[in-house]
Amino acid sequence: MEKIIKVKNLSKKFGEFQAVGGISFEVNEGEIFGLLGPNGAGKTTTIKMLTTLLQPTGGEVDIAGLDIRSDPKDVRKIIGIIFQDPSLDEELTGRENLEFHAILYKIDKEKRTERISEILKLIELEDKADILVKNYSGGMKRRLEIGRGLIHQPKVLFLDEPTLGLDVQTRRHIWDYIKKLNETHKVTIILTTHYIEEADFLTNRVAFIDHGKIVALDTPTALKNKLGGDVVSIKSPGNAAALETIFKKTKWVRRITKHEDFIDLTLVEAEKKVPEIINIATKNRIKIESVNIHKPSLEDVFIYYTGKTIREEAGEGWKGMMRSVRMKRNR
Repeated sequence: MEKIIKVKNLSKKFGEFQAVGGISFEVNEGEIFGLLGPNGAGKTTTIKMLTTLLQPTGGEVDIAGLDIRSDPKDVRKIIGIIFQDPSLDEELTGRENLEFHAILYKIDKEKRTERISEILKLIELEDKADILVKNYSGGMKRRLEIGRGLIHQPKVLFLDEPTLGLDVQTRRHIWDYIKKLNETHKVTIILTTHYIEEADFLTNRVAFIDHGKIVALDTPTALKNKLGGDVVSIKSPGNAAALETIFKKTKWVRRITKHEDFIDLTLVEAEKKVPEIINIATKNRIKIESVNIHKPSLEDVFIYYTGKTIREEAGEGWKGMMRSVRMKRNR
């Protein structure tokens, strides 16, 4: 399978802060590849470097045989970008937004009219094309942005948090649309997200990124299978560390992960082991508040590799990163 993107030791520093720390990965032509991680993990910074919007501190990036440093203009001709923040002109109609973007890409008038009609049909906005964008719903705006990113028929489409801020129903509709787009038009899609379920549903392969580093990379199924069994999540406020010590001595627990007041045990035939788990806790006079059994999720995999949930980190974002920089400067 041909590699359309090759990233080697890519890094980015802002002053003393290392936003991206020497990551390497490759993307197959025609796949949906995801960067999954909390806010502030380095996902958007990575996308900005890949799309030539930000100069890397170090490393190499090849997109369809083009180097992002020496051939930035040519790279921009073959990629489409849908930014995390809205970038439509709401005082223009949907059709006018597409036309303006097509002009920027120097698509001639005859081809432009034909291409705009194709895009409006593709994003199912033919009947809304001449309505001002300020009157569109959130989902309609997102579809228009995706369509605008496809106007010049790019080889690679970058989606930075494509469903951020949308309600659950609209988010699912956008997921279905992205899947259909990939399958029908064979466009390679790179997306960033901090939604576990989004990465699980959409991506062929996903890379976990945390503090600017890739900590795991594989298909969602393979990543979940690496845990090797069901997950028993035990909540015991103030006692998680003690339970971790106790269960490390057992032979039937394959993996143990502790986070906040929870301890997660990965084991085979989990349901049969629950009575024994409760009995062990009782013998050690440890109170268990709740026990939950579930198949491994990408969240469980992320916890295994990082020791925390994505939700724990998602609230930090740039505030946490800049606090880290200030602390280093004050040392």
